[in-house]
Amino acid sequence: MLIDSATKVPPAPANAGVRLPKEFARDLEAAISRSQEYLLGIQKPEGYWIGELMVDSTLVSDTVAYHHWNGKIDPEWQRKAVNHIFSMQLADGGWNIYHGGPSEVNATIKAYLALKLAGVPVTDYRMLKAREVALHFGGVPRMNTFSKLYLALIGLFPWQYVPTIPCEVLFIGKWFHVNFWDMSNWSRGMIVPLSIINHFKPTRPVKVNLDELYPEGIHERDMALTPDPQRFTLRNFFLWLDRLHKLAERFARRGLHPFRKPALRKAEQWMLERFEGADGLAAIFPAMLNSLIALQCLGYPDDHPQVVRAAHELKKLEHETADDVRIEPCFSPVWDTAIVLMCLAESELPDDHPMLVKAAEWLMGMEIRFAGDWIHKNPAKVEPSGWVFEFNNKWNPDVDDTAMVLLALRKIPTADPKKRDECFQRGLKWMMTFQCKDGGWASFDKDCTKNILEKVPFADHNAMLDPECADITARILELLGYENVSLEHPQVKAALQYIRKHQEEDGSWYGRWGVNYIYGTWQVLRGMRAMNLNMNQPWLLRARSWLESVQHEDGGWGERCNTYDDPVFKGCGPSTASQTAWAVMGLCAFDDPENPALKRGIEYLARTQNPDGSWTENETTGTGFPKVFYLKYDMYRNAWPLLALATYRKILNRANAVRKNGEASGQQAFH
Repeated sequence: MLIDSATKVPPAPANAGVRLPKEFARDLEAAISRSQEYLLGIQKPEGYWIGELMVDSTLVSDTVAYHHWNGKIDPEWQRKAVNHIFSMQLADGGWNIYHGGPSEVNATIKAYLALKLAGVPVTDYRMLKAREVALHFGGVPRMNTFSKLYLALIGLFPWQYVPTIPCEVLFIGKWFHVNFWDMSNWSRGMIVPLSIINHFKPTRPVKVNLDELYPEGIHERDMALTPDPQRFTLRNFFLWLDRLHKLAERFARRGLHPFRKPALRKAEQWMLERFEGADGLAAIFPAMLNSLIALQCLGYPDDHPQVVRAAHELKKLEHETADDVRIEPCFSPVWDTAIVLMCLAESELPDDHPMLVKAAEWLMGMEIRFAGDWIHKNPAKVEPSGWVFEFNNKWNPDVDDTAMVLLALRKIPTADPKKRDECFQRGLKWMMTFQCKDGGWASFDKDCTKNILEKVPFADHNAMLDPECADITARILELLGYENVSLEHPQVKAALQYIRKHQEEDGSWYGRWGVNYIYGTWQVLRGMRAMNLNMNQPWLLRARSWLESVQHEDGGWGERCNTYDDPVFKGCGPSTASQTAWAVMGLCAFDDPENPALKRGIEYLARTQNPDGSWTENETTGTGFPKVFYLKYDMYRNAWPLLALATYRKILNRANAVRKNGEASGQQAFH
């Protein structure tokens, strides 16, 4: 048995209750009040909250390249895109994929290409520096598969060296060990339109080249995928299979491939079907851009309703100013609303506050009552429910958003409690069916963990799978704890064993969807406290010690995305409001408001708060695909600190109540 003890903890620790200075308590209350006012002030009239998702330069770079492929270039828009790309160039001349990170090969070459397409001379000193960085990384041959495919579209990379993405993959059903539905949700959305593009290979050459970004000239040995030295490996098998696919492509172009036409029709139908009820395919930038190109490959005219709509949804992701344009990968209203609603409720804003009630009503209206693509991996007989990240994406409700929404809804009364309770129970039952075989929960699908898919040649975007993770599993346990689900419940026992199994030796947990070990460790500790586990168990105390050990001198916590490349960087990085809030909440799980590290964390949050109640944060603390794509959730810096302050106030009040009760009992005994 992995759990040391199922003993429930008392309401507060035995050593609770020493008074804190009045100034400290006053600062705490003032910070909470300012934060509440700020968040209420940015609520949308419809009742939701939304913060911008800030990313690297690659989305703008890709869009510049797309406009040149499409032949429709708006010079004014392109001028703004150039400004944006240059604004993100690093001192060494390259571009990175997260704030404070080093230059990265794909981002650098994409930016260089976009600038060159836009007419920036290669003799510009900024371009010369970028070229030097790109060559240092190995140039074009070291780009990932999807980047090379975009280059092939504009004649800058040979199609013969781009791994084939056959649309026949949609015909491989669940009868086969590895099939289309074993890919992650987001990979399916990207790959289906790419398979159409891969068939037509719609090359539209541009007037520039990238010959200068091949360190030793253009040689086949640099462009072809390198096989493993050992002969019989999965990678070599898939490379051999790719050659077979390329041979089949020759027959397909002559109309001799028996499965190609029906496969193309199926891919087109799949894509068009998923346009409905969604803000573009999968409601994320890569799939949306790929689908727009695929429609044009299929011969849809520019004025066709599907093309017009796809282009419109893609355009909505742009933020254009007088001199700059930046692009979001998607929108996050459900996620942001659930977080802010929960934070405000936990901060003891009146439960019936009209703005909270309005937000809860909006969230309930966003429930997905449709059996989407999840049914292929989770055929459980359960009433469809769940929530998505974005405004509209009915095919892809996900577990993490659903758990966060349920955490928020359980706190808010509505004009129709019956409606709220039914909504909550539907979502809870739906979410519980997604537990994976090893006891954990993943984000979108159930048991989407067949590692063989990571060996296919086009899988170098590090996103083919949707593995279970400690942060989502612990968030669900947090919800179940608040709902008083027993520790003996079979699903709870399995989840707790999963959590124990994935703890790092130093006591921390890996964070899949937030950066990184601070995120994972906070969520596990908060979940364990909600389950009323005995927090004095050695494995949990190790986690507390790890959090304390990585606190910075300024009282805050910070960690950068390089921890995904090498865990040696755990806990290293500038202090941030969001990560400090996570660490504070992790320490709050031990119910000791006098913990010096905890008090310093609270002081950091109060000290760094802006006069308007917000916090300033530049670091990237959100994770898309580890090592490949990261996000800065702009709402994080203002929401999580409020929850941390409110959580601390709660354990402080509880400790003071224990002290007062003890004093009263002592006085009675004396008399």
